Amino acid sequence: MYINSLKERIQNKKIIVGVIGLGYVGLPLAMEFAKTGIKTFGFDIAVHKVNNLNQGKSHIMDVSDNELSRNVANGLFHATANFELLSTVDAISICVPTPLTKSQEPDMSYILAAVEQIRHFLKKGALITLESTTYPGTTEELIERTLSKDGFIVGEDYFLCYSPERVDPGNLTFNTENTPKVIGGTTRQCSEIGYLLYSQVIKDMHVVTSTKSAEMTKLLENTFRSVNIAFINEMALLCDALGMDIWEIIDAAATKPFGFMKFTPGPGIGGHCIPLDPMYLSWKAKESNFYSRFIDLAQETNNKMPEKVIQKVTEVLNIHEKAMNRSNILIMGMAYKSNIDDVRESPALDVYDLLVKNGANTSYYDPYVTTFIDGSGNEVYHDEAALNNLEKYDLVLLLTHHQMFDLDKILEKATLILDTRDAFKTISAEHLYRIGTGVETKKVVLV
Repeated sequence: MYINSLKERIQNKKIIVGVIGLGYVGLPLAMEFAKTGIKTFGFDIAVHKVNNLNQGKSHIMDVSDNELSRNVANGLFHATANFELLSTVDAISICVPTPLTKSQEPDMSYILAAVEQIRHFLKKGALITLESTTYPGTTEELIERTLSKDGFIVGEDYFLCYSPERVDPGNLTFNTENTPKVIGGTTRQCSEIGYLLYSQVIKDMHVVTSTKSAEMTKLLENTFRSVNIAFINEMALLCDALGMDIWEIIDAAATKPFGFMKFTPGPGIGGHCIPLDPMYLSWKAKESNFYSRFIDLAQETNNKMPEKVIQKVTEVLNIHEKAMNRSNILIMGMAYKSNIDDVRESPALDVYDLLVKNGANTSYYDPYVTTFIDGSGNEVYHDEAALNNLEKYDLVLLLTHHQMFDLDKILEKATLILDTRDAFKTISAEHLYRIGTGVETKKVVLV
């Protein structure tokens, strides 16, 4: 009854799309729909965010103020905190956070809150697509079962899909439009409708047989990355112990044109996905009495990297007869990866807290991240003048390699440098150290 009408309106771009959650995933998606001429409502509970968006002020780097203002002015995008407008929407995409609880279990509260709004205002014949990363079975358990209690029959009264977001903040090559997208529906008709909608804005679509398969696809992608990063982090620690250069070895291995994929070590893992997604998968596995030791070990390895960085800092300072306590240390880069302003789960946050805990006078420099909240709840501001006063620091600790960093100046002016990202590549200098290369501890300073 509803499917043919919805198909026709999608093809003619006569539908209204609603995106719930206007963060790193939802806002770029909303812009893609609006850009193709589809009227789009963006729903968010943060009123200040809604007001800024309607004034053409974007809060994320991947959406420019110009792009946002154009879509607002054309009447193709409107942000709102009024969820009653869901009753006018033909297709809903849920792009809300899926963090962990304090007990390190999946926090479904944001999805449940979105579903609660949808159940009150769902338009019959509408498509619902969950994009938030989650464990296999979420779409069926939290959305289909909830709506079935209200008498909605999936595949008849509404259509339901899962399509995992693949947003990579700051990626200048791949964006929402040109990143292939996976989608799976609860029924064949659901998959057809979901494919038809998203193919209006995304070039390459891949359909799987179920929402569970689509959910597991995202967890496989990111757990794969977590496990391989953990392995290369452990190799870096081993090379440290053996006095070998992990960076040289990685580059050599990468010359093999088959059977090897290059991963690089670092101070830990960050972002919303890589640190959390394996824990969603591990939690679901335990529900089925399956213990994913490999996944759990990878998490353990990655989580201990900030402490390993602190050990390396201590070693480098000790070589130069300095103690961690009362040393002046400058962190370069607080974001979880280069050239972005995102500090979610950034390992730099943990490194900062550990340095402070160990008595170091710790400052940081990051033009992308001018302030953050430390582990004690204090607001910390970046030192704008740090690059002009490098000599006052006992050690410069490079945790995130932003392209704007003046490496030549750092190399010239800094007393000691510890590079955790191989930013300085093959440069050799007596005061330059890198993780994964080993240092000879000549003297240990205990106080």
